[in-house]
Parts: sequence; C-alpha cells; structure tokens
Amino acid sequence: MSERIPGSERAGLTDTVARLRAEGVEMVEMSFVDNAGIVRVKSVPLDRLPAAARFGVGASPCFETFTFDDVMVPGRYLGGPDGDLRLVPDLDRLVRLAALPGWAWAPADKFGQDGQRFVACQRAFVARQVQAAADAGLTTLAAFEHEWALAASDTDEFVPAFTGPAYGQVRLESTADYALELVAALREQGLDVQQFHPEYAVGQVELSVAAKDPLGAADDAILVRHTVRAVSRRHGWRASFAPCLVPGGAGSGGHLHLSVHDADGNLLADGPGRYGMQPAGEAFLAGVLRELPALQAIGGGNPASFLRLEPSRWAGVWQVWGRETREAAIRLITGTIGTRQWAANAEVKCFDATANPYLTVGAVLAAGLAGVREELRLPTEITGDPASLSDDERAAAEIRRLPTNAAEAADALETSVVLSDALGKELHDAMLTVRRAEAQRFADTDPGELAAVTRWRW
Repeated sequence: MSERIPGSERAGLTDTVARLRAEGVEMVEMSFVDNAGIVRVKSVPLDRLPAAARFGVGASPCFETFTFDDVMVPGRYLGGPDGDLRLVPDLDRLVRLAALPGWAWAPADKFGQDGQRFVACQRAFVARQVQAAADAGLTTLAAFEHEWALAASDTDEFVPAFTGPAYGQVRLESTADYALELVAALREQGLDVQQFHPEYAVGQVELSVAAKDPLGAADDAILVRHTVRAVSRRHGWRASFAPCLVPGGAGSGGHLHLSVHDADGNLLADGPGRYGMQPAGEAFLAGVLRELPALQAIGGGNPASFLRLEPSRWAGVWQVWGRETREAAIRLITGTIGTRQWAANAEVKCFDATANPYLTVGAVLAAGLAGVREELRLPTEITGDPASLSDDERAAAEIRRLPTNAAEAADALETSVVLSDALGKELHDAMLTVRRAEAQRFADTDPGELAAVTRWRW
C-alpha cells in the first residue's frame, strides 16, 4: 500500500475504464468508513476515474469525529471545519456493482494534499498491523459474519418482512428468491459465499463469506452490506444491520473470525497445546482476550450495541474463552477431523456492524500480536453459561463481564496502552472523542428510543 498518492496513471487503467463502460458503468463510488462506523462516499463519472486515481477526490477530515447521527464533535487532533483530504480509490478492489446497474465501487485510501498518507487513515492502520505480523513471521486470515433484519417497508417502524421459527424452513421459503439474487450478485462481484440461512431474531438472516487477508476482509464487509441493502430494496424490503431492532430480544452481531499462521501452517491446529493450539496461536488469542474491554469500544461501542450485549443471548458478554462455547466472547472453533488445518479459527462474538471494520480487524491484530510478543497464555476455559453462576462463583473463576455501556468501553480504550500505541495518538483520540460524545448524549435515552434512532443507520 503506497504511502504517497501515485505520481502517474496506473498501467492498464485505460483498459479498465473501457471494460467498465462496456459493462454499462457510468459512475464510480469511492467509500470510506468513519470512526462511528458510518460508510461515507464520494463518486465520479467513469471518465474521471483516472484523475481520481492519480490526484484523489476531496473530502473534509471533519468526518473523523462525526458521531453516528452526524453530530460533529472535534477532538484534540482531528475534526472541525478546517483542512482537506484526498480520497484515492484502491483500484485492486474496483468492481462493478451487480445490484446497482451503472455503478462501480472501490474503497478509498486517505491522503493529505501534500501527497502523504493521512495519519488517521483506517485502511492504512490495517496495513500497518499486517506488516507487523509479517515482521513477526505471521500471517492472518479474517472474515466477518453478517447478520441483518429485513423489514417489510420503508417506514421508520420495524415490521418484519417474514415470520416463522428461528432457523426454520418456513423462513427460508419466504427468502428463497431473495437469497438467490443476493448470492448471485455477491459472487458476480468476486466474493466467495459460504452460507446463507434464516437466523434467530424476528426477520433476521445471516450470510458468511470466505476468509481473506485482514484488509480484504474489511473491504468485503463493506461490499457485502452495500449489496444486501441494494438487493433488499429491489425486493421491496429494507435491511438493517443495527445491533438492536427491538429491545429485549436477540440482536444482530458482526462477529469476527480470525486465524493465525506461520510458515508451517495454522497456529490454532496440530499443535501440542489445548485443542491443538500452538504456543504462538494461544498467545495471540490471549492477547485479544486481555484487550477485549478496550476492543469493545472499537468493535461494538455504540450505545445501541449494549442493547444486544446481554447475558444468555450468545452475544459474548463475558471476558472468557471456550471451545465452541457461544456465551464466551472468544469462541475457539477447531473444526472436525480432517479439516482442522484450514478450519481452525477463533470467533470474537461481542462485535457488531456499528463498528468500522478496518479498525476492528486492525485492533484485534494489534492485541493478538502483543500477546505473541509477551508470550501470554490463556486462562482456564469456560463451559456453559456464566450467567447461571453466582457472583461469588464467577469471581472465583475469574469470569468478568465486558463493559456494559458505551462510557465503560471508552474508559477501557483510553487506558489500553497496546491499542493507543497501535492506533497512534490522532486515531486513538478521534475514536475516544466519538465514543464519549455518543455515550454522553445517549446515556439516559430510553431503550426503545435508542433502538429507533439507530435502526436505519447501518
């Protein structure tokens, strides 16, 4: 990933423009994700793409401290009305949008007007963590799970698009044509869809895609959600990735799956440790486990996130790990015999789609790499539901609850040396500015009102 805006047009870009025009593309969308998890966009006509790739497209840096509802709260280093950035499309991810005829999409990197990489570029943050892993002789693969709810109309109220038993065939019959179109669109855009099924909550479905390098996984998350919303509209439905549609019920997560590898293979398989973990693989997970309270602020720290984060809902509210334990924040998945080398991974369950996926995957990498450097070890695993234990029993077993509100999560992020060092002072402060502003403004908001305010933002 370049640290300067390219000085000349990319070889072959003329052919790319010609190909896209032959495919009916007229406009190119460039997206970036702010620290509140909102995807922002600029677009250019297709014939302006070479200029955008060479010089970028202007965008205000004010979005670095926008809250999810578009309130600007300047931080110590970023935000406010001054300055300008250049959004440069990543042409390696440029793709025609199958569900939006006439449009193509590319994620954007952020540069300053001097041509230097913007200090708080979230995609560059991921790239730095990938390089740090490579310097340690490690590579990682990642993928986000996607859960969303489908509403029957464009009203602000949530009216489920379908009903029926959780995971039930009745629900699949209601979404069969929709699923066919969605999966076809995603595959046409180069994504490898692994599963689609109706989920637990009312009107909820889930889709997963194959793991990629961490930057590619975050890009995929944006493209999947974009495609889901477009296909849903074509079917007369409205899709929401918000963590809570109806308070008191199950919500939608954005779980992150991650595996760690060295030159010899998967460090979560075929080793001498518990369930086949190798020492570096266990250390990586131990580092993530240690930083989970701070990671919560990044991966699911919106005030509405905590409407979902309730015990006994498989939301991962406990700072613990366990093999195939769905109440643990970190669920170790070993795979079945014969699949473990490629299937073994860890699922971080406490995250949701209000997060910037670039920050989420980059911060988890940073936490895991700190664990490897310090040769950490995992504590005793849990089984069952910690909510069934008494307070004394949980204390004796060192089972701790993750933050229960946005302010607690922000406090944990502020004191995390690992994440503040990895993010850098500007990005760390911008993230804290956003989370604290959201926490303060919605601290006393009724759960039903909070769900309504956030329902259609993601």
